[in-house]
Amino acid sequence: MRLILMGLPGAGKGTQAEKINEKYGIPHISTGDMFRLAIKEGTPLGKEAQSFMDNGELVPDSVTNGIVEERLAKDDCEEGYLLDGFPRTIPQAEALEDITNKLDRKLDYVIHVDVPEEKLLERLTGRRVCPTCGTSYHVIYNPPKVDGVCDKDGSALIQRDDDTAETVQKRLDVNVAQAQPLLDFYEEKGILITVDGDQAIDKVFEDIQAQLDK
Repeated sequence: MRLILMGLPGAGKGTQAEKINEKYGIPHISTGDMFRLAIKEGTPLGKEAQSFMDNGELVPDSVTNGIVEERLAKDDCEEGYLLDGFPRTIPQAEALEDITNKLDRKLDYVIHVDVPEEKLLERLTGRRVCPTCGTSYHVIYNPPKVDGVCDKDGSALIQRDDDTAETVQKRLDVNVAQAQPLLDFYEEKGILITVDGDQAIDKVFEDIQAQLDK
């Protein structure tokens, strides 16, 4: 099973990736993990990526694509893989197509965990954090026993700057603009599976599984 997992921030991709990994026994490969592995192994591409990162620059596609190819060529991807965070652009998607054809590890499906933006705003802006012990809460999904107060040490909970409605909305807008062309690209290829992510976690996974097991 060779898959890409897509979804906006707050859609619950990480949780579904764990469940897919557990059920189908395929490695969950995030962009960050790939870079860390290449750098740790000291591959020429890993060293190149490190030099760009050290200078605070974006790693160019030529290097990123090479690192993806190195990772997908490894033995643990023989039976499948789950890509998360790549591709982010149409040129990367086209490069991935070339890579997977070359390795004879062609994509089966792209899973899109779809959640309405207003729900994502609710999920992402509801986080509250204890500034003293770092415990994280959510005003709806994981509230403290006393509103606005940490269960562990009684500190007043705070909302981080990157969790405010304005910041979250900007982040979502950027991600929607980036994701839509990719969703259209894979829709045209007939390999896009869209599941309703605004359900209980297990129900979302049931829907994913039902589609994959067809």
